[in-house]
Amino acid sequence: MVQWFTSLSRSEKRTFWACFSGWGLDAMDTQMYALTLPTLIALWGMNKGQAGFLGTSVLIFAALGGWMAGMLADRYGRVKILQLTIIWFSAFTFLSGLTHSFGELLVSRSLQGLGFGGEWAVGAVLISETINPQVRGRVVGAIQAGWAVGYAIAVLIFTILFTYLPPNIAWRVFFFLGLAPAVLVIWIQRNIEEAPVFKTSGDASSQPVSVWEVFTRPYRPTMLKAVFLTSGIYGGNYVMITWLPAYLKLVLNLSIASIGGYLAINILGSFSGAFLNGWMADAVGRRKTFIIIAMSQAVAVAIYTLAPINLSETLLLGYVLGTLQSGTAAGTGAFLAELFPTHIRGTAQGFTGNAGRAIGAVMPTIVGVLSADIKLAAAMGICACASYLIVVVAALMLPETRGRDLRTISMQSGGA
Repeated sequence: MVQWFTSLSRSEKRTFWACFSGWGLDAMDTQMYALTLPTLIALWGMNKGQAGFLGTSVLIFAALGGWMAGMLADRYGRVKILQLTIIWFSAFTFLSGLTHSFGELLVSRSLQGLGFGGEWAVGAVLISETINPQVRGRVVGAIQAGWAVGYAIAVLIFTILFTYLPPNIAWRVFFFLGLAPAVLVIWIQRNIEEAPVFKTSGDASSQPVSVWEVFTRPYRPTMLKAVFLTSGIYGGNYVMITWLPAYLKLVLNLSIASIGGYLAINILGSFSGAFLNGWMADAVGRRKTFIIIAMSQAVAVAIYTLAPINLSETLLLGYVLGTLQSGTAAGTGAFLAELFPTHIRGTAQGFTGNAGRAIGAVMPTIVGVLSADIKLAAAMGICACASYLIVVVAALMLPETRGRDLRTISMQSGGA
């Protein structure tokens, strides 16, 4: 299980930990909103439609941020832009703690999304270009486990703050702590080297890629199919990420301490799922892994939200949900990098991954709107299951890329 890690060079291990930590701290800052959602609904009198729109806005801006950061990474290098995105999302998470209304939080959260989407896009390209193709699926998949660690840290801090501080103060302190990830930039500056594939591809800054090149004929079919895939993945996942804390609080009427425990089980599953996906992707291929995990997730979500299960079964199934949820997302990093050549890889990965986030981000808003007429659990189940069906269809249309050498991807193979 750990042989893939011990086989990495010192430089590869450092890059792994930089991307793992960046993704984890990104998750910590991003999940702060989902955890404070019930408190903000109570304090500000927001309706569920507004709450869902706040969740959607940050993901839409993440799409723009991912595309922009990807283009900058293709021109100026992966490491420099990775540092910039971490500073950006940390700063705007902190500023969210100074807001006093729905409108102000909408602005700060949306701008935070630029860094959120950019960090994922650049980090995924950096680690994909650094790692040997034979273990790329496991290594890049394991990066997704950083999300679970960051989410767990957020839940731990949330539980402590909201247990010992009044809610109207606790949520602000929570967001202020979102500035902490900026410290990681100092370590990255001193320890991380530029991706070898990027360094050997020529002077990117002297040959800037057109913003629209990724939409030209050789790449367009693959681009659209990849966006279809990521839309389904993130649409289903964001339904659960955004609404699960509110579901536990508003539907199951759990206490803060109990919510923390239920989320801890879900997060533990997310941590496991990242490694499961990586192993499957290298063993049976990228496409089959997406199909198997997405179909399993649709069944698990349907049972969790629509079937009459008790609290013990809900707790156990939360682990399964976390495992499969992380499993679908973990495979995108390596797979998207393997679809496109080096000179547009950052731009293409930034767009396909984050356009999927933007489109999928509509789902949390739809849940909020639907929950005005039907039960919240039913709205969550319907939207999530529909999203995972999209994943299956998209995976069937895309090529298998397991073991691809990123140095040899041509215009033709990128559009295969």
